[in-house]
Amino acid sequence: MSQIHPSAGWSWVKQGFQLFRRQPAEMLTLFFAYMFLNMAISLLPLLGHFMPLLLIPVFAMSFMHASFLIEQGVKVHPGVLLAGFRSPALPRLLGLGCLYLLAISLATLISQLVDDGALYQLISSQKPLDPKDVPQGRLLLGMLVAALSFLPALMAFWFAGPLIMWHRMSVGKALFYSFFSVKRAGRAFLVYAAAWFVISGLLPAMLVEILIAMTDNTVFVILLMMPVLALLTTIRYCSFYPSFRDIFGKPDSL
Repeated sequence: MSQIHPSAGWSWVKQGFQLFRRQPAEMLTLFFAYMFLNMAISLLPLLGHFMPLLLIPVFAMSFMHASFLIEQGVKVHPGVLLAGFRSPALPRLLGLGCLYLLAISLATLISQLVDDGALYQLISSQKPLDPKDVPQGRLLLGMLVAALSFLPALMAFWFAGPLIMWHRMSVGKALFYSFFSVKRAGRAFLVYAAAWFVISGLLPAMLVEILIAMTDNTVFVILLMMPVLALLTTIRYCSFYPSFRDIFGKPDSL
């Protein structure tokens, strides 16, 4: 594992934009295909409640694979979305998905200690909730506690997928190496997280407020912002690969 300077965090963000700029249509097609499949899976009886979360490590490898292909000058096609499903590592990726689902469930349960179930009510409701029915103060506190509770797991999951699929590690070994590599490069990841908070969180929120003040049409502004958020999310997915490559090197084979 390479020694990582804090400035690498900003470099990963910039490289995400550069990778996306080389094949924007292909990456957006991949993203919308992923969203469509996720929506279809979520409609399945019983399985639809947890399958999208369980499959996150599998689908995440699709974007890692696509970013590697872009770097190599290879054209990305929609079939790349199934890269994780075609891999011999699929059983281990699914095992990782089970642990991911368990970690999220545990973080949500911990949040109930401080928010009286406000966060759980929000994410488990089958229909949109009236904001008046959700205590905002407790909800924000619950989200903060859940995020802090999930942080160690996030560190362990960050590189686990590519370590399993590209370096053929076991689930336990991949989680171990991922956690300590993120810990070692902690300052770079703080810069990375802060940059994406500003780019995909703070700036869009400010733009929404400005547009609502100008148009006084909340629905129109939300519809206008949806493509922008989809674009930023896809670019953020492209930025995952540079962080892996800088720490563990390019994959030898796919």
